[in-house]
Amino acid sequence: MPYADVAVVTGTAAVVAAPAVLGAVGFTAGGVAPLSIAAYIQSVFYGGYVASGSAFALAQSAGAAGIGAAGNAAIGGIFGGIGASGAGIFVCLN
Repeated sequence: MPYADVAVVTGTAAVVAAPAVLGAVGFTAGGVAPLSIAAYIQSVFYGGYVASGSAFALAQSAGAAGIGAAGNAAIGGIFGGIGASGAGIFVCLN
């Protein structure tokens, strides 16, 4: 499978999985779910203050309002690149 195909498949899978992953770790439409991984991270690392623009704030926003086109493009591009790079490394090792 050419690297571009691997990139498209990997990027698409990441975009499709992202909302489910956010929900699974506790970033929901109603905010951070109690007793979730997200709640634990917020209490241990952030306390009562989450800085605007931080990774946690972006995840909260995406969980509450949805990821959006720009977020999906970023997720697809990043994970597509990772998938293509991984395919290239795998081919070189064999």
